[in-house]
Amino acid sequence: MAEKVYQNVLIVHAESALRRLVLEALARRGVRGTVVGAWEQARQEIDARGWDLVLADAGDDGAGVLPFLRAVKAEAPDLPVVVFGGGGSVRPAVQAVRAGCEDFLVKPVSAGTLETLFETLLPNHDVPLSASAEEGRRCLYQIAGRSGALRGVLAVARRVAPTSMPVLVSGESGTGKELISYYLHSNSHRAHGPYVRVNCAALSESLLESELFGHERGAFTGACSRREGRFERAHGGTLLLDEISETTPRLQAELLRVLEQQDFERLGGSELVQVDVRVVCTSNRELADEVRRGRFRKDLYYRIRGVQVTIPPLRSRAEDIEPLVWHFVNRYAREVRRRIERLDGKMLDAFSQHSWPGNVRELRNVVRTALVLSDGPVLSLGPGQELTGAAGEAPSAAVADSDSLRLQELEREAIFEALRRTRSHQAKAARLLGITDRTLREKLRRYRRDGQLEPAGEAPWRTKPA
Repeated sequence: MAEKVYQNVLIVHAESALRRLVLEALARRGVRGTVVGAWEQARQEIDARGWDLVLADAGDDGAGVLPFLRAVKAEAPDLPVVVFGGGGSVRPAVQAVRAGCEDFLVKPVSAGTLETLFETLLPNHDVPLSASAEEGRRCLYQIAGRSGALRGVLAVARRVAPTSMPVLVSGESGTGKELISYYLHSNSHRAHGPYVRVNCAALSESLLESELFGHERGAFTGACSRREGRFERAHGGTLLLDEISETTPRLQAELLRVLEQQDFERLGGSELVQVDVRVVCTSNRELADEVRRGRFRKDLYYRIRGVQVTIPPLRSRAEDIEPLVWHFVNRYAREVRRRIERLDGKMLDAFSQHSWPGNVRELRNVVRTALVLSDGPVLSLGPGQELTGAAGEAPSAAVADSDSLRLQELEREAIFEALRRTRSHQAKAARLLGITDRTLREKLRRYRRDGQLEPAGEAPWRTKPA
């Protein structure tokens, strides 16, 4: 069943007639409006909650609106702010636009003008959501989709969430592993405790060790004071170890001891620190294969894999594509001031045939690009915008000649193919794959370490001369 995607509008310092007109227009659209009379209180609301639109009345002199506008843009640059003011001088309008307001409307404002404004800045399509949560007026998360595969993942996560069992969330890059991890936390008895994340692939061994366990003053050069690690900060809550497969054997041994005993010593210290932390780990590699190949400790694998939640790739749940497209339209259409009424059929056909090597992250980028490049109320692919790796394309020679269709091998071939197409330009290849530059570099580093790339000389994706 489609769940309403609510929008939240903050109305600041509005005179009674304008306030009544705005609230009536919002009510007709089913949008929630909150009225605040003082500029300072409005700043506190911006800091504390999430908003989709801010409407501010500059009043007669406009004295308070500019400092407020600058404060909003410093805190939330992408949050649209519309200012209402008098028509006696163009100076206030120019100042407001320069300060970053989305639009300046001269009072009195008609109901039709407000409707047009909301149509543009508050796209409010109904999106089937498998899960969502709010805190006050702030959206914590939304998981868009309706496929049986997605509901199955959430059913397992929902059953294990109230426990303190460690969970391993696996799946390809871009499938939403971190979103499921937060879903586990927010549906657990630790939901009111901290939720702390650390990306194991982004840091060297020494930096990661310091980030996890903290350090004492003087533990190493530059350690000027005691610093708490992520385990301490997550006490009473959940710690997400993102891409745990990228940790070194020595650090894996340290993690095993901490997970078993729930205590550790800070770097350079001797004091034993006791913690109560639930650990959730993610990996886009199959850790069982890593164990068999000797690259991941078996005892740590069984320790973190209390329950494994595997997120299927987007290509295997095509019925989630259209809801996800609308979800991203709701999120990004206001950036380009477009009202999207429907989706182009040819675009949806292309999406259903695409292999989506970058999964949901790739789809998000494609939709955002289409919003920028195309025009009109129908969302379609923009001029020159193409999808790569569609289902109908011929596979690379290495895949076609292979009897194995193991996921890791297909992933490696997709990376090599992207590098071939971009003439080894890693940034462009990462965009084709729908992954970050850092993720691509980490994968190439791992391939080189495993002997799947030559340390020097001819790379496997470069075309050799005839």
